[in-house]
Amino acid sequence: MTSLWSPVKVGKLNLKHRLALAPMTRSRANPDGTPGADAAEYYAQRASLGLLITEGTQPSEDGQGYMTTPGIFTDAHVKGWKRVTDAVHQAGGHVFMQIMHAGRVAHPDNTPHHRTPVAPSAVTPKGEIFTPKGMQPYGTPRALMHHEVTQTVKDFAHAAKRAIEAGADGVEIHGANGYLVHQFLAPSTNHRHDEYGGSAENRARFAIEVAKAMVAEIGADKVGIRLSPVNGFSSVQETIEEVADTYKYLVRELNKLGLAYLHVLHTGQDALIADLRKEWKQAFLVNRPGAQPENLEKDLLSGLADVVPVGQMGLANPDLVDRLRNAKPLNKADPSTYFTPGPKGYIDYPVATALAAE
Repeated sequence: MTSLWSPVKVGKLNLKHRLALAPMTRSRANPDGTPGADAAEYYAQRASLGLLITEGTQPSEDGQGYMTTPGIFTDAHVKGWKRVTDAVHQAGGHVFMQIMHAGRVAHPDNTPHHRTPVAPSAVTPKGEIFTPKGMQPYGTPRALMHHEVTQTVKDFAHAAKRAIEAGADGVEIHGANGYLVHQFLAPSTNHRHDEYGGSAENRARFAIEVAKAMVAEIGADKVGIRLSPVNGFSSVQETIEEVADTYKYLVRELNKLGLAYLHVLHTGQDALIADLRKEWKQAFLVNRPGAQPENLEKDLLSGLADVVPVGQMGLANPDLVDRLRNAKPLNKADPSTYFTPGPKGYIDYPVATALAAE
């Protein structure tokens, strides 16, 4: 019977257990996109989780959406991330860097070039975004021209190459949560009339091209992808009826590439995610937001998941593996410090042994 503590292979990585660290934006990078001063310690503290999937990391200037998020397209970025990956490896962990192009979920004030955000189509997101001037409404993005779509695919591949140069064990394509890849998948944000819009096959084309370009650059065993069908994040509206065929087609095509893993954000789409599991032959990661210790094994025992990445539990408990193995109480995450600068709520969560000694 599969349990949290059964070993598993993901790509070429031999992992000791079925936990992983889910990607989480922490907004503590330097203004130039290099990882912040405490990033190496933050990730190394959590190395016992085995597979660490980093926060979203932009592949280009156009890819940045939020303030103080890291990049992976310059020499300085590579040098900064190398300190992080070295620290994690020395602590016994592995790193897959999430490559995230925010697309329309952005604001000119948050980017180094102050240009209008780009997207599949000029569809304005709902709501506001935090900027150096405080909360501001989203603007209307500019639709990518055909040659720019091609260049963006190349940007993803270049970012994958640079991530490996920085010591990462692999990369994860962020195809979830309403960012650029997801924007191509959803009919509500993709109104294109070329080969990237309209049919399910066309809307999946960009994601497939990105995956193929990354595989050509660094190898299939070093590439994963994260999807979040029908979750409504970042005001991307989807219904099962609209996109079930799109996701099934996408996963079938990606499966042919032999990627290291498929990582699904599960927010209640049971039947669709079960169908995707049937289409996928490699490692299948299932992240359920708000999961509790008592139900972490649920998807492993049912055969739905091979690995269960955790978010807030891993954020608040750098020693989560020890705590779960030994039924120790957990720290609670402090949402007020999720995106604030400095070490508070980042590298200062206590480990259980330190608590016991006080």
